[in-house]
Amino acid sequence: MKLMDNEMVFQMTMSVAKQALNKELITRDIYLAFYREMVSKYTPTIGALLFDIDLL
Repeated sequence: MKLMDNEMVFQMTMSVAKQALNKELITRDIYLAFYREMVSKYTPTIGALLFDIDLL
């Protein structure tokens, strides 16, 4: 259950961050740093593989 919760929170958090990036409220560098921090915090099983592949 915790893995599913972590995955859901990660996806929701990164969705909001992506919206901020798209609206140019944050820079790409800040977004990428935040992404790495969230991956470290939530250890998503699928989200880290699929979320923002275009940023790699």
